[in-house]
Parts: sequence; structure tokens; C-alpha cells
Amino acid sequence: MVVNSQRYQKNQNFSGARAVRRHKLGVWLALSIGLTACAGAEKPAVSADQVGKPLLAASPAPTDQTAVSPPAPVVVPAAARQAVIEARTAMQKKQWPALSTLVPIAQDDPVLGIYANYWQLRQQIQDPTQPVPNDQIQQFMQVNQDDYLADKVKGDWIVAAVRSGNYSQGLSLAPVVSSNAHIDCSLLLARQQTKLPVNADQAIDAFTPNNACWSMLDQFVASKIVGWKHLEPMLRASLEENKPKTSQRLAAVMFTGAEMVQYAALMKNPKTWLAGRAAPKSRADIELVTLALSRLARGSERDTNATYVESQWAQAIPKANLEWVWSQFGLVSALNVEPQAANWYRRSGNARLTDYNHAWQVRSELRQGNINWDMVAKSIRRMSAKQAAEPVWVYWYARALHATGNQKAASQHYASIATDLSFYGQLASEELGVLQAVPVSPAPVTAEELNAARGNAGLQRAIALFDLGWRPEAVPEWNFSLRGMSDRQLLAAAELARQEHIYDRVVNTSLRTQNDIDFSQRFIAPFEGKVTEKARLVNLDPAWVYGLIRQESRFITDARSRVGASGLMQLMPATAKWVAKKIGMQDFTPSSVNDFDTNTVLGTSYLSMVLNDLGGSEVLASAGYNAGPGRPVQWRSKLLGPVEGAIFAETIPFTETRLYVKNVLSNATYYAAMFSGQPHSLKQRLGTISPAPSKKVALP
Repeated sequence: MVVNSQRYQKNQNFSGARAVRRHKLGVWLALSIGLTACAGAEKPAVSADQVGKPLLAASPAPTDQTAVSPPAPVVVPAAARQAVIEARTAMQKKQWPALSTLVPIAQDDPVLGIYANYWQLRQQIQDPTQPVPNDQIQQFMQVNQDDYLADKVKGDWIVAAVRSGNYSQGLSLAPVVSSNAHIDCSLLLARQQTKLPVNADQAIDAFTPNNACWSMLDQFVASKIVGWKHLEPMLRASLEENKPKTSQRLAAVMFTGAEMVQYAALMKNPKTWLAGRAAPKSRADIELVTLALSRLARGSERDTNATYVESQWAQAIPKANLEWVWSQFGLVSALNVEPQAANWYRRSGNARLTDYNHAWQVRSELRQGNINWDMVAKSIRRMSAKQAAEPVWVYWYARALHATGNQKAASQHYASIATDLSFYGQLASEELGVLQAVPVSPAPVTAEELNAARGNAGLQRAIALFDLGWRPEAVPEWNFSLRGMSDRQLLAAAELARQEHIYDRVVNTSLRTQNDIDFSQRFIAPFEGKVTEKARLVNLDPAWVYGLIRQESRFITDARSRVGASGLMQLMPATAKWVAKKIGMQDFTPSSVNDFDTNTVLGTSYLSMVLNDLGGSEVLASAGYNAGPGRPVQWRSKLLGPVEGAIFAETIPFTETRLYVKNVLSNATYYAAMFSGQPHSLKQRLGTISPAPSKKVALP
């Protein structure tokens, strides 16, 4: 149910919403446009003296209506806008001659004409059979200085220049504001080829499996900048993450052709490959045996395979290799919610693992029936300083310190994150005896500030793109326009998004502020009370429903996920049909699932069914809504005893669902404070989860 940013329309399918301007073809349009943004550091903190103070403002902060002339509307010729629309279609269908004929017409669109030009330039840059159009790119960048697409085309140009061997030109174009792995790897390769200083750490940090990065890595290996000691952990990490194509390519860099034959065989059947094999001697053979042993952790006979590893191979490979193998047994066992995971992790020594694996070592300790807090603390100390400083591990380290008698140090750790506006900030604050309160609202956005946002050219383009439903283009355009903005400018941008009914941008833009925290934006509650009405009809807490919608769709009414979930409450088609039949919705059709009333009635009804089936636990029901109601039933059945809701949430084996549940419950607690005017307890909402036998779930 994670939103996949494929489509967005600003019009709302619910009564009472103001009509939003739509693009009409065949007429001249007066478009007055505004702004957009994404990215969320949910970490900006309130000051310490604000924690625990009474809530002062739960309703949207009013906009100062002092009379200031708004920016003049931008007039867009309908023919030019239509040319932009057709140019995008031509680009998507790779109809390059058609695109070329549309570009001159599209240029008369003062807002979006730049996009048609960019699509044409990008195609020319990426065509290996044609020379790079350097003069046209240079002109485009000069005309559109400081615009998002000028930065985009610069990045495309760097990659093309380096790919063609023009390393000096590639370097001369750097830096790029919105960089990515393609650009970073291209620039590293250019530096290496022009004898500028580079090192292995830079290569490893930049590496992502793509053509530019593979080219860079191959050259760094050939030049002996990157060697076995760097490649070995990369290969192990890719196998741990179950990325076979990346693993195969990395293995080919490390091993000879003959060794790759052995690699293919062990990946196909590790136990068969290991049978009768003598103790390895060479570095490559030792690594191949190590990888084969680690693959045994993924089999269905994990205990039997562990005995085999111990009896047949414990003395045949180096201790460090064997310890890494045990970490893989621990990881796979933890992801299968097995109690013995912690025991295998305890055999993995003290060597550094991947961040992912370190995290699961801690989680495996937290799921023990009788938690060994010394082991929790030890597992966190094994992490890198950067990982251990994440709020999640600061909190659990503080819990371990407190449980082992070091209350003073525990309080210091709690205090270091207690003002974070996040799941673990809330819990840390409660451990100090304070419920986080809604921060005091900043001064209202003034008309002058709002007009400045509305006059921002990048934000104008983004809103025009949102109007067309072009979310993949609109979001980065909006984000780029926010760079360098002050808190006041960000608040104005978020307010503009609110007025344009682009609610996800309200939230994500406001999340960027560091000091001026406006919860009426960050925890916006749109739709004029209609969500609350639907929630109460089925006896659900409106704060929880709003918290769930904020996480599901960010209030995008026609959001679609990568798996096909749809609408405000992200319903799968089969689920929507089943619920409609269950509640007797006579007029339901699959095409109506994005309708506001239909989606919220079906979504709240289904959520109520899940909640009732899972014993009234919002933790279990949130997990069930995201991963399917049968999953939390299975996870609960493997508990060794009652656990805090926070532990259950943190040890959910699906990354998406784990983050989802924590965010939904954190959101709900803040919404409850907004709606009631009083701080609320996240710990109370999380409750306690007790073991219960697995059962067949009758819900989809």
C-alpha cells in the first residue's frame, strides 16, 4: 500500500470542495499557479521548553489577509499547451520525429514549453549514434539558468560526456544540484581517468547497480584502487539482500572464469556443491565455501544445516568467515520470526556487519521472552557510530541502560531524542515522564509571503504539472524549487499547496522547516470532517484513520500503489469488491473506488473488520491493513510471551510494514492531540501484544 507516484489530479470527488481550475483546450487560459515539494525528514524538533506545554493551536493557521497585489496570471495559449501534452505522449512512445515537430509550437507555452525542449535534448544526448548537441544544450542551460530542467540536462550531459570518453568536459560541468548515482559514478570515473585523486571509499559509497557505476567499478578494480577487501563485503551484502544479478556481476569481478563455474554451482545447490569438498586453501576457495555455507541458512532445514556447518566446517574456514556465516543464520531466522535467531547472532562475534544485519541482531534480542538487556546494549555498540545515533537505536540503547541500572545515562540518551517529532521521539519523551504536545503555531503566512510563493516560476510549473496529472514531473520540479528556502518561505509554499488542494505537498513541504513548526500543515486534516464522519459510523478513532490515510496516500485521492492499491485509503480491487458485497453497497463498481465517499466507506469498513478480528489492537490492525490480516496473526503466534506494542512494531519482518505501523501510530497520536487539544500517549496506544495461536483469517 505504498504510494507509487504515477498519477495525481487535484480535483476532488467529494461534495463541498471548491472547484479546481482544469485545463481546457481550444481557448486561451489564464493560469495563476503555485508550488510543490517532497522529502521528509520527520526529525525537525521543537525546542525543549515546548515539550509538554498545552496545545495552543489545532486548527489550520490562518493566512494574514493584508491586501497585497497577487502576481499577474500567466496567459497560456491553448495550442501551445496541447503541443506540450502531445510532446509528452510522443516522448513516451519514442516517436522522435513527432516530438521534433511539436517542440517549436510548445515553446509558446511560457510555463511548460521548456519540457518539450528538454525531452528532445535528452533523447539527442542519450542517442549513441548521434553526436551530443553541445551548442543546443549550452543555450538551453543559459536561457533556463537555475531551473530544475537546466540542472537535469546538465546531469544528462555529464553522463553522456563521460560515456563517450570526454572526461574533461564531464568534470567541467560539475556540480549538479540534483545528482544521482549515474552522475556520481560518471564523475568519479572522469576523475580517475584524468589522474585526479580518488579512493575506494568514494567508489563504494557512490555505487548503485547501473551502467555508469559498473564502468566506474571496473576501472577502479583494473587500476587497483578497489580490491578484494572492498569487493568481498559488497558481494556478501548483495547476497544478503537477495540481489542475484548484482551478486553475479560482482562475483565475476572477483573470481576467475573457472571459479565462476564453481560459484554458479554453489548458488544452485550449496549442499551438493559442499559434499565431499576438502578444506579450502586459496582466498577464492575460502570465500566460495563461506558463501555456500551462508546459503544453507536459507533452506527449510535450518537447524539441520547449522549442525552440518558446525560439525563439518567449523575448523575448515577462518573464524571470521564462520562468524559471518552464523550472522546469516541469525538474519534469516529473525526474518522468519524464529526465537533461535538471537542464539545464532550471539555466535557471530563482534565484527562489523551490514547496517541491515546489525539492526536485526538487536530486534532478535528484543523478541526474546526474557529480554537480555546486556545483549541488546552489546548489539547496539557493535554498530557504526552513525547507525547507533539513529533515534531507534538511541531509544533502545537507553532502555537497555535503564534496565541494567544506569538510569542517569539512560535519561541522557532519552533527552537527546525527546524533542524529535517522531515515533521514538514520542516514546523517549514519555520515558522522561512528559507527553509530547503540539508545538505552538508560528505566525500566520502573510499575503505577501503567499504571493511570493505563487510567483515562484518553479512552483508555477509544478502546479501546472499537477493540474495535468503529471506527478512524476511535478514532484521533483516542486522539490527543486524549495532548495534554499527559509522556514517562512516553506510555510508559504505549504500554504499555497493547501489552497491548491495538493495535500501531500502541504505535508512534505512543511516537514522541511527546522524551527517554525506548523502542525496544521504537517498533520493536515482535509475533507471538511468527512473522514471523521465515516470513521465514527463504524466506531473507529478518527485520529487513527487520519494517521493511516496520511501514511497510505498523503491524502492523494487517486493515488495508486505499485501493487495496484487505489484511492485515499489504498484499497486493492479484490478487497474493495469483497467489502462492498459484505456491507451491501449496491451501487459499487470497480471504477468508483477512487470516489471519495466510496473509498472512505469501504476503507473504514475494512479497517473496522480487521481491528475487530485482531482483538482491538491498532498495532495489529495497522499491520494487517498493510500486509494482509493473516500476517500479524502469524507473527503474534510466534511470540514467547507478552511484548510491548513498540517491540512488536519494531520487529515486524517486512520493512515496509514495520515503518508503516510506526508511522501510522505516531501520526494517530499527534492527530489525537490536534483534535482534543491535549497531549496523548503513544505507549498507551501501542499497548501490549500477547501470544495467541495462529488461526485462519476470513478477511482478504
